[in-house]
Amino acid sequence: MKRYGLWRYLLILFVLGLGIIYSLPNLYAPDPAVQISYTSSSQTADEFLSERVADIIKNEGFDAKIQLDNDYVLVRTDTYQNQLKIKELLSSKLINDVVIALNLAPTTPKWLVDIGANPMKLGLDLRGGVHFLMQVDTETALRNRQDGTLQDLRIRFREENIRYNQASVEEDSSIFLKFNNLQAKEKAEEFIIDNYAQFNFPLTSNGENIIQLYLSDAEIDQIESDAIDQNLTTLRNRVNELGVSEPIVQRQGKKRIVVQLPGIQDTAAAKNILGKTATLEFHLEAQMDTPRSRKTSYPYRNGISAPAFLQDSIILGGDQVATAQASFDENGLPQVNITLDGEGGSKMHRATRGNIGKRLGVLFVEQKTKTIYEKDESGQQVPVQQSYEVKEIISLATIRAALGTTFRITGLDSPSESSELALLLRAGALAAPMTFVEERTVGPSLGADNIKAGVFSMQLGLFLVLSFILFYYRIFGVAASLALTFNIVLLVAIMSTLSATLTLPGIAGIVLTVGMAVDANVLIFSRIREELNRGRAPLDAIDAGYNRAFLTIWDANVTTLIVAVILLSYGTGPVKGFAITLSIGIITSMFTAIMGTRAFVNLIYGSKKNLEGLSI
Repeated sequence: MKRYGLWRYLLILFVLGLGIIYSLPNLYAPDPAVQISYTSSSQTADEFLSERVADIIKNEGFDAKIQLDNDYVLVRTDTYQNQLKIKELLSSKLINDVVIALNLAPTTPKWLVDIGANPMKLGLDLRGGVHFLMQVDTETALRNRQDGTLQDLRIRFREENIRYNQASVEEDSSIFLKFNNLQAKEKAEEFIIDNYAQFNFPLTSNGENIIQLYLSDAEIDQIESDAIDQNLTTLRNRVNELGVSEPIVQRQGKKRIVVQLPGIQDTAAAKNILGKTATLEFHLEAQMDTPRSRKTSYPYRNGISAPAFLQDSIILGGDQVATAQASFDENGLPQVNITLDGEGGSKMHRATRGNIGKRLGVLFVEQKTKTIYEKDESGQQVPVQQSYEVKEIISLATIRAALGTTFRITGLDSPSESSELALLLRAGALAAPMTFVEERTVGPSLGADNIKAGVFSMQLGLFLVLSFILFYYRIFGVAASLALTFNIVLLVAIMSTLSATLTLPGIAGIVLTVGMAVDANVLIFSRIREELNRGRAPLDAIDAGYNRAFLTIWDANVTTLIVAVILLSYGTGPVKGFAITLSIGIITSMFTAIMGTRAFVNLIYGSKKNLEGLSI
């Protein structure tokens, strides 16, 4: 029998040690918690907010632990019932400017966190997660499209020398045009019919030289559909930026989007990032001779400088940003380095080339929501979500030379704000603002039942399998049992290290992995028995059993691994969850079933020179 080198034992012990350490965090159950953070990225949680929360909870007689983190206040509770009660209490007392979300606070010891050991993420069907139902405000998308068309009409009328007195977008998203005389009106009608096919024809007009432009039904449907599609794409990008595995982002009905984020810890941050319609607009500063109807005064984001007037026409928006990275300038202040796409770069170059010496304003546009209370038909106060838009100037800098596709944005308050702005710009702007019409944590009771059922099925399966192989293969059965246990520990450790999400189908993958690992040991042990029956010496039979079974085990596992990788590449949702555990399980079972059991067998029999039989 070949000697098993010392390095093999050391390698197995090293891998086993790492596996135990990195699977340990899964033994620490998280605390149910409520997380409170400010809606504005420029504000971070402070002692004032922490004391407000503590007073509210204390006055209602709840026993909870208040923890102040850098960005939020965390209220740890002992039960899920208290978690829901505290959330409702805080939602009624802290109405504006804060995001209140359910969370699960980790209890992993600090020394494990310091070495990067974190508990495995559980899917929405196991531990739960967050479920958002979001309503897309397509009316704003229609109005934004009409605003852009109006800007274009003004330019084209000027080029065509069509005189008008008034041009505006009305509340019903129609464009109102009033001309100097009947001749100008008729010329404008003819021009619009030839160049703007998106409006209803014949155009709505009356005898006062007025034309009112309404979008056709087909155009409205297209704009709304485009807004939903772009929001879906943007949400998927933002979910990817959050690092959530196996998320679900899909359309529901005509104007709604469902987002499910399984296993996510920071639900408040997820809600903040997903729902935020933050983007940038670039405007030239309004000059003294700019008509009042074409300029607007905006406050500075820092709240210190005096408001400034910017031209209403937009040079370009955040949707033409190709990449954005947060960094620091030469003075150590936060900034965002921006690269525009080709069209955006051309627009920026044209706009700045002819305005050197003037100032370029960067406007931060953020869609927010607040909760107000209104009386319903029965006279009860009910919470109502109300959205509003905030536009603030980030910077107003003099144009020294024509800008191209790359430049930087300064004037940000903190590194976290620059990071968040860069993330939002990278993930793309939402085509239309959204409101949360439903927020649900899928949750503790259903997930606990699923976990209990899944763990019980694994325990029962393991017990029956281990009992059989211990009875049937005796000492070799002990080796196989240790290998199976080792295999599951390694699988959990790798899943935890890779931040992979365990779902209910994933548990099925683990059970299948256990079966394949046992199958490999059965092949090896059967070969050894055959060699013994042929009259080989015990130690030679062990050698022959492992060597001859290896190729069979290798072929079977590699072909299964190929299938699992294909499922992982092209599958979604439950299929992907199954493929993840199966892929990792195959690799770990190859290691434990072959190398692990052989090391144990060699340790027992390797030193016995006059061995007469095997306990198999």
